Amino acid sequence: MSASTPEVRTERLEAPSASRRSILGFFMAVPPIMLVVCFVGIPIIIALTFSFGYTTGPNRVVSIIGQQIHKKDHWWGTFAAYKDVFKDSRFPGDFRTTLGVTFLSTAFTLLMALGIGLYQRIMGGRIASIMTTLCLVPLFVPVVISSWAIHTFYAGDGYMRSVLSHVGINFPTVTSTVSAIVIGSVWTSLPFAILMVTSGLQSIPDALIETAQDAGAGFFRIVRTVLIPLAITPIVIAGTFTAIGIMGSFTIPLFLGPNQPTMLGVEISNFFGAYNRPQQSIVMAFIVFASASGIALIYIWANIRSAKQSGRV
Repeated sequence: MSASTPEVRTERLEAPSASRRSILGFFMAVPPIMLVVCFVGIPIIIALTFSFGYTTGPNRVVSIIGQQIHKKDHWWGTFAAYKDVFKDSRFPGDFRTTLGVTFLSTAFTLLMALGIGLYQRIMGGRIASIMTTLCLVPLFVPVVISSWAIHTFYAGDGYMRSVLSHVGINFPTVTSTVSAIVIGSVWTSLPFAILMVTSGLQSIPDALIETAQDAGAGFFRIVRTVLIPLAITPIVIAGTFTAIGIMGSFTIPLFLGPNQPTMLGVEISNFFGAYNRPQQSIVMAFIVFASASGIALIYIWANIRSAKQSGRV
């Protein structure tokens, strides 16, 4: 009896401590949650109601200033602003451009990150480290600086055309094209993708690779059956974050892209400011949000898969 008494007392002493820690953790989580609710959640709800024609309350001032404002004609609102956007002749081209740039930029970014990550994982050495370090340089360069640098480098009077014209080569003007947006998006997105993909590949044990080599597997078979399947979660996370960031980008399409068709990030700004059609710009913003939410489902799947592999679920 005397031997078990200290254990019981210890458990009774630890229980209030655990309870206090949980309460303390709850109150520590409340401020960031309230910050998100106040500065993100509530504005989203207000904007959503405005897109459905609720022009009173917080939306009263913008509904007075803006043009082509549609007021609700049912208790739930109206789809008139959404019809305006889908009937606009510019929207289909802008939407296709946004999806196309997002897909191409994400694909090129992942391919380059996989190439560098696999080279560093398989070969290693100083050259691989230098390549990885150089690819991380854009991480420390602001996007606006990168965009302007690419613009001046590939513009009609830029460095490439000026230098190559002396040797009789007519270098094409890349700026003000969709290709320039892809180049700029890959430039700014590559560092994060390399960090994610490289870390995922480096976490794979050497024993698995050596076992596959002993079994007679070649380089491409090891990559296809060992490295990529085991690093699929960080690869998917890198791809989803890259795609969502590119889909909602503004600076790169503004500096490097054409006026029409352009990406929805720029078009939203045009509708809100230049055209003074705030209701239609909010509709476009929710279309981008819905598209990004579809990509976010892949991110959630990757997290669930990672949790199952680690035994947390």
